[in-house]
Amino acid sequence: MEKSVKIVSKNFNYDNPESLEEYINLGGFKALKKVVRMPKEEIFYTVNVSKLKGRGGAAYPTGRKLEQAAEEKADSKVIVCNADEGEPSTFKDRAILEWAPFKVLEGMIISAYTINANLGYIYIREEYPKLQERMKKAIVLAEKAGFLGENILGREFNLKIKVVSGGGAYVCGEGSALAESIEGKSGRPRMKPPYIKQKGVFGLPTCINNVETLSIIPTLFSGDADDYITSGTVESKGTKFISISGNINKPGVYEIPFGLTLREIVYDIGGGIPNNKEFKFMQLGGASGPIAAEEALDVKYTYEDLKNNGLSIGSGAILVADETNSMVDYIKTVQNFFVHESCGKCTPCREGNKHLSIIIDRFVKGIASEEDYKYINKITNIMKISSFCGLGKSCTSPLMTALKNFKEEFDECIEIIPDSITSEGRKVIV
Repeated sequence: MEKSVKIVSKNFNYDNPESLEEYINLGGFKALKKVVRMPKEEIFYTVNVSKLKGRGGAAYPTGRKLEQAAEEKADSKVIVCNADEGEPSTFKDRAILEWAPFKVLEGMIISAYTINANLGYIYIREEYPKLQERMKKAIVLAEKAGFLGENILGREFNLKIKVVSGGGAYVCGEGSALAESIEGKSGRPRMKPPYIKQKGVFGLPTCINNVETLSIIPTLFSGDADDYITSGTVESKGTKFISISGNINKPGVYEIPFGLTLREIVYDIGGGIPNNKEFKFMQLGGASGPIAAEEALDVKYTYEDLKNNGLSIGSGAILVADETNSMVDYIKTVQNFFVHESCGKCTPCREGNKHLSIIIDRFVKGIASEEDYKYINKITNIMKISSFCGLGKSCTSPLMTALKNFKEEFDECIEIIPDSITSEGRKVIV
């Protein structure tokens, strides 16, 4: 099995990514021309057979999402490309937008045609101003060539797409918060139902897909479709873009077939750890992803294998840490991130993250107590059960998996109290 491949990324490295002519010469927009002549049922079938799942983190089946969006009846519908990418250690969407802006656009247009959408938004995080301009240029060129606008490719298919700058908030990666931000409001999640597919951007039925997801769709209708479908495993078909960073010799973005082990990713693709230091842990899927210890290195990188081992693919980020890193200090950094990025709408997430940060700080200072483990369990359970959106439900994952795999490091931070001082006499602030 090849360790890294170029199927979706086959023509990513052409001379000028801003050249529509080059993209077309390399086979660009052939997939769109094919799709507009296909029955909608055949389009859904093709996407469903690929078993393509959303690459933003939720892993929702893309074919099912498109079918559900198509079933909604409305005079206008919206297609959204989620390029917010606020997950720390995740930068594969940035690379895709930089290398293949027209492929993302083509996938977006195909999706819009499939669900009968006539309005589109590409929501790009504010820290990517260069890529915002690149996508704006791509839209103008596509309009001039007849791939956007009125009666696209001679069909009764109209689509206008606009680039929108993100508000700089992590939570805007969540669908309803993203919709609020596009509307010019504060990026905070909405109550559901109604769901985004029913009432999304400006109250219209909306379908939101990740950059990577959209870049794969044209491949499914191209000459490279068989190569894509036959890659990976039975349940996790195809390929995945991953972002490798941290204590690694060859950090970067790679397209890999599902089924490689984490060891192969770290040591063969990533080139191993600098200065021959020992592997200590990795975090998968970004800041809200689980912490994996050394024994996880032989787990296969598939949706099912990772899930069976308490891990997840998430955004595709893989952050590697060597023996010189303190697990307690790392968790403190991650927790500070969530304190900063909680939108504050719901009490469990807003206050829970703050209190967890206070407790973790006690471990960092070496003044924690056994009771702090009880407080952590109580607070994280409340957050998982009652937080308003996925942020509060998932942000406890790194802390809990760190405690599971590296509890001895936390135990070393517990203050030893003389027998003369009872636990009742110790003041604990939470």
